[in-house]
Amino acid sequence: MKLLFSTALAACAAQLASAHYTFGNFIVNGTTTAEWQYVRMTDNHYDNGPVTNVNSPLMKCYETTTAGQTSTATVVAGSTVGFKASNTMGHPGYFDVYMSAASPTAATESAGSGKTWFKIWEWAPKWSKTTGLVFDSANIQQFTFTIPKNTPNGQYLLRGEQIALHLSGTYGGAQLYIACAQINVVGGGSGKPGPLTSFPGAYTGYEPGILINIYNLPANYTGWTSPGTAVWSG
Repeated sequence: MKLLFSTALAACAAQLASAHYTFGNFIVNGTTTAEWQYVRMTDNHYDNGPVTNVNSPLMKCYETTTAGQTSTATVVAGSTVGFKASNTMGHPGYFDVYMSAASPTAATESAGSGKTWFKIWEWAPKWSKTTGLVFDSANIQQFTFTIPKNTPNGQYLLRGEQIALHLSGTYGGAQLYIACAQINVVGGGSGKPGPLTSFPGAYTGYEPGILINIYNLPANYTGWTSPGTAVWSG
């Protein structure tokens, strides 16, 4: 009986992990790079589970010790980069990407501490009275975006995030999948990125884009409100 119980638990764990994912592969110059080559290995690299506490220190990059063993990719400002997930991302949700100037280098664990992060991209669900919320981003395996052309040269952390909303009708139900790539931006400009925020600190968990029952919207619902800061387009 003990063996059967353990086998059942293992099967359940495997099913749970298969429904979740990591963002271990960075996409740059049209190439999907090796897993964890330029992305800091996240704490969920075995179980694939999400962050659910928006006040956790893991909100920064979902890791605490892997900066020094991660390489830094050279990225041209204005080019398209992205993240590839370990599984198909079947959960409906909201995607965004933040950057933080890295001091002293991207491979330093303290980089990205404090109010240094600015949003460069988002992929929000569409909404209308006819269709309700529509998640174009469901059932994909990667997401790509552009580094703003006027981003100043230098090293950055590039933070990709999906806020999965299938269980977000109660506080703490939203599932956040997070990863940080280490990059060195070249060919950039003299832009002044902002507004700036911090991780943790950007969210309270009560934002209408985080605490929302997507299957039973309020009668007076008027459309999607993104959490976090406005996008800096450069």
